[in-house]
Amino acid sequence: MLESLKNKRILLVVAHPDDELLGLGATMHKLIHEHNCTVRVIILGEGITSRSDTRDTEIWKQQLATHRQNILDAQAAIGYQSVGIYDFPDNRFDSVDLLDIVKIVEKEKQSFQPTVIFTHHGGDVNIDHQRTFEAVITATRPMAHEKVQTIIAFETPSGTEWRAASDPRHFIPNLFFAVSEADVDAKIKGMESYEFEKREYPHPRSPEALKIQAQRWGVVVGKPFAEAFMLIRNIN
Repeated sequence: MLESLKNKRILLVVAHPDDELLGLGATMHKLIHEHNCTVRVIILGEGITSRSDTRDTEIWKQQLATHRQNILDAQAAIGYQSVGIYDFPDNRFDSVDLLDIVKIVEKEKQSFQPTVIFTHHGGDVNIDHQRTFEAVITATRPMAHEKVQTIIAFETPSGTEWRAASDPRHFIPNLFFAVSEADVDAKIKGMESYEFEKREYPHPRSPEALKIQAQRWGVVVGKPFAEAFMLIRNIN
């Protein structure tokens, strides 16, 4: 299927800064550099203020500015063409009307005119990931005028695999993209740009764990490295 994405306009809709790297950093790098894809990333939430008891952006003003610069550094590592940054409250997307998030996705979709959207898995433990998925599905209802033909969900290390074992909404991949070690290294380099998000091994967001994850999915499909996805919709 990777070949079928050649030359496509791809919109990546994520909840937080770093999700774009964690979910498909290596695949995005490959799509851009080997398949001539034009990629726009939409980051809906500011991604940091939930670390306080109450949301006060003034307290986090300096860190938020750093976070925004980190986004641009990560963009440079991957090479995607454009980014839209929004300010929904971190880990509080359930305090926002879903329609407000849908409107942002619709506005970006109308402006960018993608035919493919990548977004979060709808069963992640993180509420912002869940709401982002719901917004994308709502904004891309398959009506006659809808240009988005393909919707693909990705896993987010430390947000997807931590879902309760008894929850029925587990990430069960049915689509795998083989990537190179250089693609994985670009993903790791981009992730290391995020000063407040990177972690040490064995955390899932550590460089070692990200490479292990790519190897793990590679082993599943007989490749040295791969990233795993769920194909939500594909209209031919």
